Amino acid sequence: NVIGFLLSGNMAGIFCVLYASLMALPAPFAAVHLLFINLLTDSLPAIAIGMEPASSDLLGRKPRDPKEPLLSGDLVKRIGLQGLLIAVPVMTAFYLGYQAGTAEAMTMAFATLTLARLFHGFNCRGDASIFRLKFSTNKYSVMAFFAGVVLLLAVLFIPGLKGLFMVAPAFGVANLGEIVLLAFLPTLVIQIIKVIGDVRRGKEN
Repeated sequence: NVIGFLLSGNMAGIFCVLYASLMALPAPFAAVHLLFINLLTDSLPAIAIGMEPASSDLLGRKPRDPKEPLLSGDLVKRIGLQGLLIAVPVMTAFYLGYQAGTAEAMTMAFATLTLARLFHGFNCRGDASIFRLKFSTNKYSVMAFFAGVVLLLAVLFIPGLKGLFMVAPAFGVANLGEIVLLAFLPTLVIQIIKVIGDVRRGKEN
């Protein structure tokens, strides 16, 4: 689950950079943006996912084939699809900011990708939906999410950090609504799919 979380999030960043290159657009992220995501807002949810309690049906599952690679075909497919699902709203945010200039576009893309990956940490806790897993069973995932949000808000609004992380001067509270909506969309889609999976598994059992 941790590998799926980290690689799908990184794949989203790769898709964004690749798209920007093909469309001859400015780079959607600065190096310091990616460093912030990888060192801070990625590590906290990843640690929380590693603290996920064992599923109650664990001993009822078929043993994993020892010859199966760690990155199985299903996992690679899921990483690619989830990465693409995150990349689309991130580049939408980039285009929204691009109307005000490159700096605004990069800030919008950076903030959306960061928040989308924080939301995505809940998706990667397990195969079931968050409604079945419940927030209360892994308090670390909730703590990691809020810690990541606080770090992001600090970077976006504390004057000294804004300059360090190349946040556009014109960026303000008014942009947060668009960022939250776009960042939440991938998780909404993934959770809907997981809920459908929960229903199917319930019928099979």
